[in-house]
Amino acid sequence: MADISQYLTLVTSEHSDKPKFMALVEAISQPFVDVQNLMTSMPAKFDLDDAVGAQLDDVGEWVGIKRQLKTPLTGVFFSFDTEGLGFDQGTWKGPFDPADQLVSLGDEAYRQLIRAKILANQWDGTIPGAYAAYEKLLEGTGTTILIFDNCDMTMALGLVGRLPDPVTLSLITSGVLPLKPGGVRLEGHFVPSVPDTPFFGFDCQNDTIAGFDTGSWAEDITPVT
Repeated sequence: MADISQYLTLVTSEHSDKPKFMALVEAISQPFVDVQNLMTSMPAKFDLDDAVGAQLDDVGEWVGIKRQLKTPLTGVFFSFDTEGLGFDQGTWKGPFDPADQLVSLGDEAYRQLIRAKILANQWDGTIPGAYAAYEKLLEGTGTTILIFDNCDMTMALGLVGRLPDPVTLSLITSGVLPLKPGGVRLEGHFVPSVPDTPFFGFDCQNDTIAGFDTGSWAEDITPVT
């Protein structure tokens, strides 16, 4: 950060002991110091990790995604006695949101959406690339993504482990973050019918797919439109 003192010390000894002269120099120089400090702070204000409000809107515009949703999200607001929407899970209803729909994302959810959009912009169209993008999006959530290629120009997504927060989950299931090759239809988004268990499957035994007594049937959670 620039400081006015570093400029006042440049005044020669003949004038530095004149209070009025020094006050005049300080008054003239301070605006330039303020401008330097403002310009220095600008990159941080538009940094994806730190930007808020209008600055975050500008970052989203550069990336290509808006805070306002074309398809409102439902079932994401905080609620008592509703599984998955309690404290530290549900999203607080904003002053201009409809009673049961989220139409404008808060800063943290919007930040997550921008990150996902950046990953989608960089995606190379391959399944390994999609895995890398989803893993980055779900980093730290405890959720593992599975991509099922049905080999008939359709695919499905599976989410295993602890599900992400309701807003992130809704962004995935509502198609706001489409990570799929062109011409391929997304059949659905599936979770195990019993939480924190693998999907049921034959000839496989790991953390995501397992056989009898361990795996659970797949349940489609794609919203009905």
